Amino acid sequence: MPITPDPATPAGKAIFDLADLMDSLHERTGEWPGADTVSLIEEWLSRFSFAVPESPTAQQAGRAWVLRRWDLGTEAVTLWSDEASALTSLAQEVRRSWDDVAGTEGFPFRPPADDQAVVDLYYGPDQSRGDEGFMLYPAGISRYAPAGASLSLSDDEDCARANSSAVFHPQANPDDEGLPCIEIAGILVFAYLDADRGAVRVSVHLDTTDEQLVRSDSTVPLLVEIEDATVFDNLTPPPAPAQPTGRKARFRHLARRTALSGCGNCQQGD
Repeated sequence: MPITPDPATPAGKAIFDLADLMDSLHERTGEWPGADTVSLIEEWLSRFSFAVPESPTAQQAGRAWVLRRWDLGTEAVTLWSDEASALTSLAQEVRRSWDDVAGTEGFPFRPPADDQAVVDLYYGPDQSRGDEGFMLYPAGISRYAPAGASLSLSDDEDCARANSSAVFHPQANPDDEGLPCIEIAGILVFAYLDADRGAVRVSVHLDTTDEQLVRSDSTVPLLVEIEDATVFDNLTPPPAPAQPTGRKARFRHLARRTALSGCGNCQQGD
């Protein structure tokens, strides 16, 4: 089936232009000379870009606990921020179904108060019983970072796009040596409870800041507030030391003149 180019599109118009060029060459020469044809097509191809688009980079943007639970005829999948919350949700479902097994072999009339205990008792070591079962596991959340995106602190759209792409990295579990932090434009802000210092600690790390936010003096514009109080601000350079005025200024001026006069007398005496 023949293909009809659309002259309303840039590519379609280029194809029609090539056809016109080839017809003109044939009218002038009565043929399509190899050298002329190659030169003509080479110039025509220069109108196109054949660069391969840069592949987006996949980034780990967080983690969630996936709870998949099924029984006869139904299946549900839910996401949770931590394992304990997912387990609590599963335990609640088990307690709602406890009347079906209460008092039967191996099951007390009242379910255990501990979430892990009631889940283990209900589902058993294989995490399933007949037509019922569950799976609970962590899964990474990924995203593709746009390549070459502009980022300016003075552009509302750039800032909004970066803010909407902020990532929270939680501590994986109580034994994890990592600390919870939020990542935005390469900046890492850790906020955590420090038992050693008995304090809530906040730490800002700028080593991996997006280079588009770094000023010419290698610093990053930063404003830190607690409640309504600004505790750090490097947005503007510090003011120059104030020049002395009044009596102090006259005294300093007199002292400088005296010193210069003394040095002049020493030179003359030598």
